[in-house]
Amino acid sequence: MSAVLAVAWQRLLGAAWGGRTATLCRGLRTGPQRLQDLAEATAAKEAENQSTTDLSPLILQRNSMRWDSKIYEEIPIAHIKATYNNTHIQVVSFDNRPFARTSCGTEGFQNAKKGTAIAAQTAAMAAAVKARGKGVLHVRVMVKGLGPGRKAAIKGLTMGGLEVISITDNTPVPHNGCRPRKARRM
Repeated sequence: MSAVLAVAWQRLLGAAWGGRTATLCRGLRTGPQRLQDLAEATAAKEAENQSTTDLSPLILQRNSMRWDSKIYEEIPIAHIKATYNNTHIQVVSFDNRPFARTSCGTEGFQNAKKGTAIAAQTAAMAAAVKARGKGVLHVRVMVKGLGPGRKAAIKGLTMGGLEVISITDNTPVPHNGCRPRKARRM
């Protein structure tokens, strides 16, 4: 503790000789309590700096997890757009080259049946089979929309033979943007 106090006293004197004599006078008037507080503050700051420098190589280090010798950023992405009336599924590579694209309408569902969970699951299974034919084994899933086919489409991808690595929700949420339509009267 005495070494820390000595360092703090030297810093205080160094600051005073640098043209700040008011700091020295204020430090002398408040006495040893101020010196002890200053010493504790500098010790805490040094410990914090040391802990952050110890962790920085770990933060900057790349993730060692791999799927088929691909890092996370290189895994293909399955985009699911679930609206109330339909569900669209598109599987693309990490640089947006398409592998497969299906929707409930292209799978033969018509009218109100396109907006069901069964239709979304069927469309997702078809997209997964097409993507597997092109060599895709693992996908990251990006879901957009609030339709009934959200969960069913993810389940369909796994049933079609794709391994889902992560699920991200990209549903657009307004921060009180446009005025909503009038309430529906029944």
